[in-house]
Amino acid sequence: MEIATVLKANGGCESDRRRLRRLRCSVKDYAWGKIGSDSLVYRVYAANSDEQIDPTRPYAELWMGTHESGPSYLEDADGSNGVTLRSWIAENPESLGDRVLEKWGCDLPFLFKVLSVGRALSIQSHPDKVLAKKLHKAHPNLYKDDNHKPEMALAYTQFEALCGFIPLQELKSVIRAIPEIEELVGSEEANQVFCISEHEEEKVKSAVRSIFTLLMSAGPDTTKQIVSKLKHRLHMESQERHLTDKERLVLKLEKQYPNDIGVISAFFFNYVKLNPGEALYLGANEPHAYIFGECIEVMATSDNVVRAGLTPKPLDIQTLCSMLSYKLGFPEILKGSRIRPYITRYLPPFEEFEVDLCDLPCGASTVFPSVPGPSLLLVLQGEGRMSTDASADEISMGDVLFVPADTEIHLKSSSDLKLYRAGINSRFLDSP
Repeated sequence: MEIATVLKANGGCESDRRRLRRLRCSVKDYAWGKIGSDSLVYRVYAANSDEQIDPTRPYAELWMGTHESGPSYLEDADGSNGVTLRSWIAENPESLGDRVLEKWGCDLPFLFKVLSVGRALSIQSHPDKVLAKKLHKAHPNLYKDDNHKPEMALAYTQFEALCGFIPLQELKSVIRAIPEIEELVGSEEANQVFCISEHEEEKVKSAVRSIFTLLMSAGPDTTKQIVSKLKHRLHMESQERHLTDKERLVLKLEKQYPNDIGVISAFFFNYVKLNPGEALYLGANEPHAYIFGECIEVMATSDNVVRAGLTPKPLDIQTLCSMLSYKLGFPEILKGSRIRPYITRYLPPFEEFEVDLCDLPCGASTVFPSVPGPSLLLVLQGEGRMSTDASADEISMGDVLFVPADTEIHLKSSSDLKLYRAGINSRFLDSP
C-alpha cells in the first residue's frame, strides 16, 4: 500500500495525531545490574510502573521502544498498561512521518535504554546487517532479530568501559609488559607486532586478529593457569610499585569473573572513562564491554549480541573473532553541541538515532522544534510542564512519552529538570 494511502486510511483529527502518549516500559534484571534502590534503573522503573517492585533484585536495563523482547505500552486512562507502542504505531503510521515510514516501515528504528552497571558486562560485539541476518536464521534463539545494532552510551554518572583495540605502540608495550600473553599465544605470534608499523594497516589488522583469536581460543585449563599466574604476579608487584589503571581493572575483573579469558583480553582494549555528559558510540563489529556506572543508551532496534568472555551466558568466540574490524586507536568521545538554550545534541554517524539532553533550571522554558520523525522523551530529574498544540502534561522523574512526527514541544520547569530525547538522526531527516 502506498504511504499516502496508509496515511489517509489512518486519518483522523490532526491535533489528536500529535498528542503525546505516556508509556509504561519494560525492565531487565540481568545479574550485572545494580541492586534495588542503588540502581538508577530501579528508581526510574519504580516511578514509571504501578507494579510492586522487589528491592532485592538487580535492575540492569530499562527498555523504551518497540522491540518485542522488552516492549513499551501506552498508558490507559486508568494508568494501567494498554496496547504496545508497536501495535499503536501500526495503527497510526502517520505518527512516524513519511521519510521514516518509507525507510523503516511501521516501527521505531531505534531502541532507547537506561543502564545501571554494577559489574562488567560481557566482552561483546554487535553484527552488521549481513551477519545479523545469517546469525538470526541459523540460531534464532540466541540472535533474536536480523538487524544490526550500532549504539551510543551517554554517561549519566562517571562511566567506565572497554572499547576498541589499543593503538599499535601501546599494544607493543603491553606484550612486552605482560608475559602471560606470550605464554598463551606463543612467542612467534606475539612478536609479529614488533615487525610492523602503524602505516601497514592490513598487516597490523592481520597480526592483531591472529594474536587475539589465539588468546580467546585458549582452553579452560590453560586459561585458569595463566589467569592465576597473572593475578599472583600483579599482587606481588603491587607491593613494590603502583599498578597501572589497566592492571587494577584486570584484578577487579578477575574477582568478578574468575578464570575467564576476558580478564587477560582486557589488556587489548582501550579503557575509557566518561564524565557525565560525555558519550561513546560503537559501530558494528567493534569489541566493547561496559564496566561500571549509569548511562543513557540508544541503538538501532536490535538485541543481537555476540559474546566472548566475562559472562556466564553462551559464548560464540569463533564468530566474534572473525567478525571484528580490528581497527586500532582510541574511540571518539562526543561532548555534544548546544543547539539552543539548555539543549545539547549528541549526533553519532548512524541514521537511526541521535540524543538531545535538556538541562532546564527551575522556572526556565525552552522548545524542542518539530521534526519530521518520532521521538521518545525520558524525564530523569525534576518536574515541569510539557505542552504541544494538542495536549499539555505535567511531567516528573520516571515519565516516558512518545512524541509523534511534526510535533513542537514547549517545556517549562517547576524544579531543575533533566530529560533526554531520542529521535531519528537529524542528518538523515535533513538530507534531500
